[in-house]
Amino acid sequence: MLRLGVNMKILVTGGAGFIGSNFIRLILKKYSEYKIVNLDKLTYAGNLDNLRDIEKNTNYTFVKGDICDKSLIEKLMKGIDIVVHFAAETHVDRSIKESGIFIDTDIKGTYILLQAAKKNNVKKFIHISTDEVYGEIYKGSFKETDSLNPRNPYSAAKAGADRLAYSFFCTYNFPVIITRSSNNFGPFQHPEKVIPLFVTNLLDGKKVPLYGNGLNVRDWIYVIDNCEAIDFLINNGKIGEVYNIGGGSEISNIDLTKLILNFFKKDESFIEYVKDRLGHDRRYSLDCDKIKVLGWKPRFSFDEAMKSTMVWYKNNEWWWRKIKSGEFRKYYQEHYKKHME
Repeated sequence: MLRLGVNMKILVTGGAGFIGSNFIRLILKKYSEYKIVNLDKLTYAGNLDNLRDIEKNTNYTFVKGDICDKSLIEKLMKGIDIVVHFAAETHVDRSIKESGIFIDTDIKGTYILLQAAKKNNVKKFIHISTDEVYGEIYKGSFKETDSLNPRNPYSAAKAGADRLAYSFFCTYNFPVIITRSSNNFGPFQHPEKVIPLFVTNLLDGKKVPLYGNGLNVRDWIYVIDNCEAIDFLINNGKIGEVYNIGGGSEISNIDLTKLILNFFKKDESFIEYVKDRLGHDRRYSLDCDKIKVLGWKPRFSFDEAMKSTMVWYKNNEWWWRKIKSGEFRKYYQEHYKKHME
C-alpha cells in the first residue's frame, strides 16, 4: 500500500460535474494543505455553479479543457501527485442515440490521461468506473472478480476505460485503483437524472415519466458517502485493485417514485408511464465486502439522505431552474450535433 503525505496536488477530471464537484468540496474541507486542479470541458453536465462556494479558495484552480486534448493534459500533469478521473459521458439514453462521443471521451480520453500520468510518475490514479459495467443481475450481487457484461453503449465505453486503466497496472505496474459505485444521488445532480428530474417536475406541478412498469431495481448511494469512499481508497486502497462502492439500498423504480410522491404529498396520478428504455437492465447489485473489510461503510441512511436531497432541490431552485429552462439545452444540442455530422 502506497501511503500519501501532506501537500498533495490532485488533478480532478470532470470536477464541475455532479460527483466530481462534491468530491472537490469534501477534499478541500478535509485537507487544508491539499491543492486541487479541476479540469472540466463544461459540457451541458459541467456547471461551475456547482462550485460557486469554493471558487475563490487559494488551493483550488479551475481549467476549462478536454481530456482528449493531449497537449493540455501533458502540460497539466506536471507536478501532479494524484489523479481522480471522473470525466465521462454518462447518460444511458444519450448513449443509445449517439454512442460515438462516449467512445471518444470515455476510452480515448482515459488513455490520454493514463499515458500522461505514467510519463509524469503520478503516485496514484483513481479511475471512477460504475456498477453498470457488470450488466444486470437477477439474484445475488456482483463481486469485483465477476465478468463484465455491459449492455448499452455507455456501460460498454465505461467497461473499456475500466479495463484500459487496469491494463496500465498489469503492463507497466502503474499505480491504478478502480472504483465501481452504484447509482449516486444528492445535491448538484443534473435534472436529467431520475431523482432530480422527478423532484423538480413535482415542484413545477408536472408529472414524472416512469419507464415501463417501474420494476427495475437499483442500489442507491448518497454522493457524500461515495466521495468519502474514494478518499478512503486513496489512503487505504491497494494498488491494482477494484473496489465496489454501494449504499446497500436497493429499491425498485416504482417504489422510489412513490417515495418521492409521498414526500411532496402527491398521488399516483402524477406518474406518466412511458415506453421502456432499449436494453433496460433489470437489476444492479454490488457486493461491497471488500471495501468494508478495510474499514469503510456508508455514513448516511437512504431515508435521511433522500429527505436531505429533496429538501436541497426544494431550497435551491436558483440552481436547477436555469438548467431546466433551456439555458443549457442550446449547448446540449450544438455539442451533440457536431458529433452526429
